[in-house]
Amino acid sequence: AALQEVPGSVGALRESLLPGALAQYVSCLEFVNKRLPCGLAEVGVCFHSIPESEHHNEKLRRIGERTTSLLTWFSSPRTAGQWLDYWLRQRLQWWRKFAVGPSNFSSSDFQDEEGRRGFNLHYDFPWGKETIETLKNLGDTELLQMYPGDGSKLLGRDGRKNVLPHVLSVSGNLDQGALAYLFDSLQLAENPLTTKKNSQRKVLKLHPCLTPIKVALDVGKGPTTELRQVCQGLFNELSENRIAVWPGYLETTQVSLEQLYTKYDEMSVLFMVLISDSTLENGVVQLRSRDTTMKEMMHISRLKDFLTKYIASAKNV
Repeated sequence: AALQEVPGSVGALRESLLPGALAQYVSCLEFVNKRLPCGLAEVGVCFHSIPESEHHNEKLRRIGERTTSLLTWFSSPRTAGQWLDYWLRQRLQWWRKFAVGPSNFSSSDFQDEEGRRGFNLHYDFPWGKETIETLKNLGDTELLQMYPGDGSKLLGRDGRKNVLPHVLSVSGNLDQGALAYLFDSLQLAENPLTTKKNSQRKVLKLHPCLTPIKVALDVGKGPTTELRQVCQGLFNELSENRIAVWPGYLETTQVSLEQLYTKYDEMSVLFMVLISDSTLENGVVQLRSRDTTMKEMMHISRLKDFLTKYIASAKNV
């Protein structure tokens, strides 16, 4: 009997973030003094059934998961169409802003079975277009289903009127989105460091705002212990200023500079800083750029300010 009760007590896997957002609507409305529009944004894991055509065993039902983002926007029915167009422009502009090839991101409109209007945002992968984000005007149906009975607590203020809001859903597949940016940023070019034919330089040119690691610290010729101490101090200084650093100086395997350049280009590291014996003498380090491959000499005291300004300015591009 106890075993028979277990299946009924297990909760269903979450297929969408929307029910959770709708459940928070009334408290959200109180938080903004019942003024429309307002919205809730969230990120979480959702689950979906794998299509039967992809099943390897007909007796097993396969479940997949994806990381999903959701903006649930509550607006008056009067302005819902305008807000849907607004969020379409904003989201398409956002995806294109960080892309090397912005034209690979596009949109298309649709209507669902109930005639509700929406848009899909696509990325043109090598194998074809796939949807990375969906925008939809859900009307008030889902909201009324979530709160059956007295609907007065659902009313928000639109100017001087109290109205039942329409719900706009902006749902993104973050796994597909991350994959889109990886394909977008992968650059293949001739490798100037080798004379071999058909040799290509692979660079992951992620936008500076999206690059997980901004700078790598490595050591060149000189006394190892002293150089590592300098690197550790610089590592601490940059980390305290929220600049992500790769501690390459801790590696014990010796490799050439060319191999380091290749490694960091493929990791999408923006800059490589080389600490050498000259740094101990005059405080000068070598700074090498991922995007230009140019190497310049810079005093170590200027490094933090240079990187901070570079990353800050990249956000405004």
